[in-house]
Amino acid sequence: MMNTPDSDPIDILLVEDNPGDVRLTREALKEGKIHNRLSVVGDGVEALRFLRREGRYADAFRPDVIFLDLNLPKMDGREVLEQIKQDPILRTIPVVVLTSSHAEMDVARAYDLHANCYVTKPVDLDQFITVVKSIEDFWFSIVKLPSRK
Repeated sequence: MMNTPDSDPIDILLVEDNPGDVRLTREALKEGKIHNRLSVVGDGVEALRFLRREGRYADAFRPDVIFLDLNLPKMDGREVLEQIKQDPILRTIPVVVLTSSHAEMDVARAYDLHANCYVTKPVDLDQFITVVKSIEDFWFSIVKLPSRK
C-alpha cells in the first residue's frame, strides 16, 4: 500500500500503557515519510473495545496495522492477540508485537498466536525511533496490506 500525500492516511492502533513509549512512537511516526493517523489505547480491554467499535469507539476506524505491547494492564497483549486472531473480522489486521520483552518464551508464544512480527523495543531513545521508522517503512512502503473493509 503505497502512501502519497494525496492518499488516505495509514491508520495505526497503538496499544501501549507507557506514556514515554507512546510519545516516542508518535514522534517517530511524525518524522516518518508515511502520512498516518495514530490512535492510542492504554490497555487490552480498551484495545478490543476499539477494534470491535464498542461504546465510545463506535466510530473508530479499522486500523491498517496494530502495534501491540505484551505487558498491559487489565488484559495483557497475549490475550488481546489471541482474541484478534480468533475473530474472523479482525484477524486479517497485521499485528506487530512491539514490546520490551526479550524472553524466547514470549517470542514463541506471540508467533503461536499468529503475530505478524515481533520487535523488541530498544532502550536507547534514538534506536527506538529508528526501529519505529523501520517498522513504518516496511509495513507501509514494502508490504501489500489487505484493503479496508
